[in-house]
Amino acid sequence: MTPFQDALAIVRDRAGDTPVTLGLILGSGLGHLAHAVSGVAIPYAALPGFPHAAVSGHNPNLVIGDLEGVRVAVFGAREHYYEKGNPAAMRPALEVLKALGAQSLILTNAAGSLRPDIPPGDLMLISDHINFNGLNPLIGEPTDARFVPMTHAHDPALRAALRDSALAEGIDIKDGVYAWYSGPSFETPAEIRMLRLLGADAVGMSTVPEIILARFLGLTCVAISTITNMAAGLSEENISHEHTKAMAPLGAAKLERILRHFLRLHR
Repeated sequence: MTPFQDALAIVRDRAGDTPVTLGLILGSGLGHLAHAVSGVAIPYAALPGFPHAAVSGHNPNLVIGDLEGVRVAVFGAREHYYEKGNPAAMRPALEVLKALGAQSLILTNAAGSLRPDIPPGDLMLISDHINFNGLNPLIGEPTDARFVPMTHAHDPALRAALRDSALAEGIDIKDGVYAWYSGPSFETPAEIRMLRLLGADAVGMSTVPEIILARFLGLTCVAISTITNMAAGLSEENISHEHTKAMAPLGAAKLERILRHFLRLHR
């Protein structure tokens, strides 16, 4: 069997054959959400082809089970491009998600804000993205399926549903454009000024490759950023990964309430 088939067999052996409704990828500092799922946790290390995902603040387990009456697959970590230089690192994991029956994917990340009205601790619902790196996880894909349209990569219906859930929970959430930088170094103030001119509202080191892969696989997608800092040059904050991990829980508590409300309406 191929690594994909091996991984899928292991997941089904441990978690059963009941189809999954949707997937959820958790960003830095958000791994605790996986503990809210009543189900089975499978370490990435036990799944052939799954990502390395060794960034601190992530929880490299695939958790499959029930959350608010919906069967979900929660990825407690992602492998970033900056770890090994592979933009397609999450492809095997997302292929397994698709094979489990999922139709949709919700992605979360930690990001730096370029807008004063979206300060640290707030959430930003991603309306669109800028692939500033120009890297693409579908380079090398031999079929014509690689020509994926991205006009509605961030699904309008899912975005509207999450916005309604935020409103119902009394949580302010703004729409914005997310720019992907490769990392691992943070951006310079000049780069941030450039991104603002290009129309970006937040910047981060993930999510865009996974959106491209998910659309390639036929999954509908929606993504939310937890704002952990103002981007370089926009405040006196000392930007660091430790700061990101410390600030992420402020938005994560709000995000969990929104996700739970969303799932209750869609079970």
